[in-house]
Amino acid sequence: MYTVDFEKPIHVYFIGIGGISMSGLAEILAKRNFTVSGSDARRSALTDSLSERGIHVVYGQRSENITDDINLVVYTAAIKEDNPELVAAKALHIPTMTRAELLGQIMKNYGMPVAVAGTHGKTTTTSMISEILMHAQLDPTVSVGGMLKTIGGNIRIGGSQYFVTEACEYTNSFLSFFPKIGIILNVEEDHMDFFKDIEDILHSFHEFAALLPEDGTLIINGDIPQIDKITEGLKCRVVTFGARDTYDYYPSGITYDELARPTYTLHSKGSSETITLGVTGEHNVYNSLAAVALSDLLGAERSVVREALSDFRGTDRRFEYKGSIGGVTILDDYAHHPTEISATLKAAANYPHERLICVFQPHTYTRTKTFLDEFATALSLADIVVLAEIYPARETDTLGISSRNLQEKITALGKPCYYFPSFDEIENFLLEKCEKKDLLITMGAGDVVKIGEKLLGQ
Repeated sequence: MYTVDFEKPIHVYFIGIGGISMSGLAEILAKRNFTVSGSDARRSALTDSLSERGIHVVYGQRSENITDDINLVVYTAAIKEDNPELVAAKALHIPTMTRAELLGQIMKNYGMPVAVAGTHGKTTTTSMISEILMHAQLDPTVSVGGMLKTIGGNIRIGGSQYFVTEACEYTNSFLSFFPKIGIILNVEEDHMDFFKDIEDILHSFHEFAALLPEDGTLIINGDIPQIDKITEGLKCRVVTFGARDTYDYYPSGITYDELARPTYTLHSKGSSETITLGVTGEHNVYNSLAAVALSDLLGAERSVVREALSDFRGTDRRFEYKGSIGGVTILDDYAHHPTEISATLKAAANYPHERLICVFQPHTYTRTKTFLDEFATALSLADIVVLAEIYPARETDTLGISSRNLQEKITALGKPCYYFPSFDEIENFLLEKCEKKDLLITMGAGDVVKIGEKLLGQ
């Protein structure tokens, strides 16, 4: 595989430069005096930000965009082999590598690279860690899969040995990384267009954990079913967190304030103390345990950790308050897996409202078909469910699945559920249906956020 010499800047071209991770890597290289350019399908806030930083972005992926002055082409897992730019790069014998391979090589330049993995919670936990390290004035470099207000985007370029990034299991991309500390928050079935079954997923997480050196550390949720299949044979230190008092870090006495933000007693190393979070939900209690465990490894003062967790307000699209109109509160959340939906709606139960209305946009045909019953059960925690059509992302519909199938399942559970093929129809329905003191949550990994923003006139 091609190796980047970070002491000798070259011209790197990104196919899909507007992606949340790709744009961050482009910024890191530009900061290191690399010549950076790239393409994307359409203009966005991220591509505008790159352009403002002097990075050349073209729209539309065409073979003529690949010129012989380019030294390396980077692409994402979403790019197919017949992509015209990728085909052109190979025809010109320009080295290519995946986003994950480049990120792995960047990690080698830091003394303490941290990779946050898990089926759920990666963005929030990475952001929590970033908040703590900044409060502790440890000046980290951060690559996060969401927009974090305290760093003004999805990337922060620091000057220390600390590098913190998310580690996604899809297409085994996290196996290209070189972490010193790894975190595994949870492991469940997902991305079944790539993985065969849960055994296959557990094997991948074991391979990720095995990347850690002997003097490294794995911080792992002890409640993961079949955890031994991940930890067996590891040479690194293993630190556990979770619900049981046998783990290295565990909570007790969880309570919630009027905005569903938890306070709990943290138990670790034979001591206990009170932690209050600035974000909602019990799931974030466990995310914060992982963040505290990492902070202890890095020597951050507990008083600083407590302050950072209290100050942390989350990232965009994670139980994000969008606004209120006509007495209706509108939130938005990225949840797109049944477990995430359940966690978000349970958090919402502690948030002030009389009725909870969830507008859900399923993400990919494969995921929708695989978890149809689980989606129905999770969404039934809302008082009223409104379904948009499936957001296809990287897929085409070859499975004969539709949001109508999900509507039938939810209705069979006795929950009012409505389906509309267009956002305009959903918005008109909500204008008629919503009442004062309703809590409206738009939910999904696609573009469903636009519905709430349109209602608020944003």
